[in-house]
Amino acid sequence: MSILSSFNTGVTGLNAAGSAMGVIGDNIANAGTNGFKSSRAEFQDMLASSLKGIDGGDQMGSGAKLAHITPQFTQGTITRTQNITDIAINGNGFFQVDAPFGKGYTRDGAFHFDKEGYMVNGDGYKVNGFQPDEKGNITNKMGAIKLGNTNIAATPTSEIKMSMNLDSRENVMVFDPKNPDKTSNFNTSVTVYDNVGTARLVTMYYNKTADGANWDYHAMVDGADAAGGKVGEMVEMASGSLRFNQKGTLEEEVKGKNSFNFNKGALANQQINFDFGKSVKEGGTGLDASTQFGSKSTVARHSQDGSSAATLASMSFNDNGILTAVYDNGKQMELGQVTVAKFEDNEGLFKTGKNLFKETRKSGQAALGKPGADGRGEVLAKSIEQSNVDIANEFIGLMAAQRNFQANTRTITTADQMLQEVLNIKR
Repeated sequence: MSILSSFNTGVTGLNAAGSAMGVIGDNIANAGTNGFKSSRAEFQDMLASSLKGIDGGDQMGSGAKLAHITPQFTQGTITRTQNITDIAINGNGFFQVDAPFGKGYTRDGAFHFDKEGYMVNGDGYKVNGFQPDEKGNITNKMGAIKLGNTNIAATPTSEIKMSMNLDSRENVMVFDPKNPDKTSNFNTSVTVYDNVGTARLVTMYYNKTADGANWDYHAMVDGADAAGGKVGEMVEMASGSLRFNQKGTLEEEVKGKNSFNFNKGALANQQINFDFGKSVKEGGTGLDASTQFGSKSTVARHSQDGSSAATLASMSFNDNGILTAVYDNGKQMELGQVTVAKFEDNEGLFKTGKNLFKETRKSGQAALGKPGADGRGEVLAKSIEQSNVDIANEFIGLMAAQRNFQANTRTITTADQMLQEVLNIKR
């Protein structure tokens, strides 16, 4: 009897409206959840019978059912924070973490470092990324991002780069290592580091040896820093010559003695190369190297590649997702780069709770890569992605679901009244 089937039809409507309320309520409850993606309830009609069989037509429905709950992977609003380990993805992709069930994927980038130095999410799951090599260069090797040792070893100086001008108007002088200040035309100092990171002051003395052509340099340290030296007496550690052409540009560098023997536990015969720029003989123009012009002798800049032992001073993520450590000696080292996982079908991912998804056969396997590459979203430092729930739309959905529920109750009450009239016929 059609009246009796109307009861079941109304019940399916009530169930559908109730399911819609559940989905909308979940969205509203997670409006403040970082990286949360809202869902949408999708319904299908139910077919009971066809009065004309397989020929079609005159078909009677029997209500509605919940067919799918589809997550909406639209971009959430990104807000700035002051936490250096907060990162957000702007675009497609997920962070990968080591969850109890295996690899988990999340849009929630509220990370921090645990007591062992691993970068983890709020539940303590390790965040995966690309690992650095021994020199701090990011590789394609995957693993958990870890802070590692907060101290780094000293780096002995192996090269000093100089960019300078030596005054061509100076007179020729004969250098005396016992009285370097008065027998040189020009001098300057640079700090270098031995193998244990001790800072040593090297004084460079320059003396003109021929008009318009040659200069000699002598790298000397005070005897207080030299093995077997005496305090106050300069000890020569390296020497060489600079040959200029008639244009005043560097024609050739000639290396001489080079053996730095510092005291107080330093290794003997430390080699430090002196680079005065690319000379003409080395294929340069000479203009981008040290010069000999008719102007005051001066050092434009100098640099050296050594450093002392250091302690971690600060850390920061850049917008490429690379975690960089800054040490108190000014040195920087890359500790890792967060990976971004991309799926063929985001809607096929399975929610596991705790802001995590896991891959399924429908979603396909995760394609891991660097932020911003091959369709993956960019990573923003000191940022968090908020929920993409639109409260206004959800409230409208609530009202629609409520009205649908009320309308289906009317179906049931009306069918009940009709059945009651049938029962009253006998009277």
